[in-house]
Amino acid sequence: MTSSNWIKIIIVVMIGVSLGLLYGWVIDPIEYTDITPNILREDYRADYVLMVAEADQNEQDAESAARRLAIFGSDSPAQIVASTLEYANKNGFSQNEIILLQRLLTAMQTYQPQAVAAP
Repeated sequence: MTSSNWIKIIIVVMIGVSLGLLYGWVIDPIEYTDITPNILREDYRADYVLMVAEADQNEQDAESAARRLAIFGSDSPAQIVASTLEYANKNGFSQNEIILLQRLLTAMQTYQPQAVAAP
């Protein structure tokens, strides 16, 4: 192949990549709306659970904390916090964050949902 053919190939590839990026980022970008945290990466899930633990420390409301954790799916709130605590211990979370998660885990292990009265 001659050098002019290589130059043409490179130019065509650059134009294709540029058009693809323009389409994907400007013309029709993906917009996530109304998504739940259960599709997040594990580190972001841990951050969410930690935020729930911080809110629970201030509010002292196990029901609200359980409701916030319920958006992760079918696992129990205690299982969600336990897996997050395990992740936190493995990944160098601060001692204060681990204590918050342990308190939330205790609260979720002892939490009993309120029975809804029939009308």
